[in-house]
Amino acid sequence: MSETASIPRFAVVGNPISHSISPGIHQAFSEQVKIPLQYHAIEIARDDFENGIQDLQQQGYSGLNVTVPFKQEAWALCHRRSPRAEDSGAVNTLIFQDDGEIAGDNTDGVGLTRDLVNNHHALINHRKILLLGAGGAVRGVLPALLALSPEELTIANRTMEKAEQLADDFRNHGEVTPCAYEDLGRDKFDLIINGTSAGLNNEVPPIPVEVLGVNSICYDMMYNLNSDTAFVEWAQNSGASRALDGLGMLVEQAAESFFIWHGVRVDSKTIIDSLRQ
Repeated sequence: MSETASIPRFAVVGNPISHSISPGIHQAFSEQVKIPLQYHAIEIARDDFENGIQDLQQQGYSGLNVTVPFKQEAWALCHRRSPRAEDSGAVNTLIFQDDGEIAGDNTDGVGLTRDLVNNHHALINHRKILLLGAGGAVRGVLPALLALSPEELTIANRTMEKAEQLADDFRNHGEVTPCAYEDLGRDKFDLIINGTSAGLNNEVPPIPVEVLGVNSICYDMMYNLNSDTAFVEWAQNSGASRALDGLGMLVEQAAESFFIWHGVRVDSKTIIDSLRQ
């Protein structure tokens, strides 16, 4: 067996996926802690997720990260799930085990909260939070946000039924208030998190500037390396005290996946800083 063939292989799967910088992040982790690995970005057809995953497992991959739009399908595919994956109903980290079974975890929530609290020193405890969207990304971060005991957490979504379903699914974790976009504007929020995919089309969810208070922080779970996201730009133009993108979340959730696969903690802040430069 060649030396290259013996190096463990990992990948991020999604659709689309060509924009992903996860391979570079995991390569940087690999070099930092001296653990050799291969890490690829692989597009899977939207209607062929299960076959795509099984094919990569048979090819000998050790684990996968899962991104849009497959996180809930990944959850359903797993034989075993971590408590946080079980809670969130979404999986972004797969571990192919020696017995052929697939274990799943979700590192999105810890990635978001570590970036907010550790890197940006944002407060969540006793704060009013508005979460935009009701898809897999939002589902993945809800347990971690609720665990930090915000004063209130509101979910706004175009489809009210999806927001209501999320509020019901997570009622054991804390109180979540569903809301339609058109009903926003009466209350101001300390932290507004965009968990929608509107940014893929360079759009912003239809929220009024009245949701912003004097010290409101806006956070986009999406990121652009070379320019501000549409939501960050909106926040800056609308008077938010801080407008942050999701690059740090991406690195922090990747660092947690790296720990799951390799049992080693990396210095994520160094990687974030280098990407910003």
